[in-house]
Amino acid sequence: MNTRLQLRGMTIEVQHLASAHPAPDAPPLIFLHEGLGSISMWRDFPQRVADATGCAAVVYSRHGYGQSTPLSAPRDVRYMHEEALSMLPALLDALDIEKPFLLGHSDGGSISLIHAGGAGRELSGVIVMAPHVFVEEVALSNIRLADEAYRMGDLRSRLARHHRDVDSAFRGWNDIWLHPAFRDWNIEGYLPAISCPILAIQGEDDEYGTMEQLERIALGARDVELVKLADCRHSPHKDQPEAVIASIAGFVADLLNN
Repeated sequence: MNTRLQLRGMTIEVQHLASAHPAPDAPPLIFLHEGLGSISMWRDFPQRVADATGCAAVVYSRHGYGQSTPLSAPRDVRYMHEEALSMLPALLDALDIEKPFLLGHSDGGSISLIHAGGAGRELSGVIVMAPHVFVEEVALSNIRLADEAYRMGDLRSRLARHHRDVDSAFRGWNDIWLHPAFRDWNIEGYLPAISCPILAIQGEDDEYGTMEQLERIALGARDVELVKLADCRHSPHKDQPEAVIASIAGFVADLLNN
């Protein structure tokens, strides 16, 4: 079921998915998409995870993405902090959700970690796929290539199928990541305060980050399980869906049964 939620003066696109095999009293999974993502770009992955874990899924397109309200101004360096510490708490309150699992990909993974370490709210667990906790040159190099593909290739037309305002979605992500002020962005300071378990997944061929991202999460947070996937790039849920879903299902089952 897709709905529209009025939140802090904006319309936010939200999708609610029931599990085919609901587990008693299981908290929902909140899906946080990548920097160019939306509800539709997840495809069937949230439903498959819901069915495998017994948890209902709540999927939303953040401000500037999907069918949610487009941006009215460029993003600033703290845009992920704003989402994690202001917008996500407001969404959870509006939906009356307590102690969820957070499942984030790329930017969504970073937002999940900031929320877990800085929002002062109880979570059942955090699952992150290809998250960023600091900026690497490999990411910036490929973001520059994405800008070229958007301006000169077919990336814009492909993304336009998923976003109400495709320029808002792309420029909001690409321009701030390539801004000189973003080079020093770092969220490692939030990791020690994360009290819930973390499952961190990354592909060995990730074109936007090295395994140093996962290693720093493991060093900074207290309860971290790492999954490193061969033959896998920046979207583990697309490149290795079976392995990813199995890892998530095992992680959730362990926590629900304890």
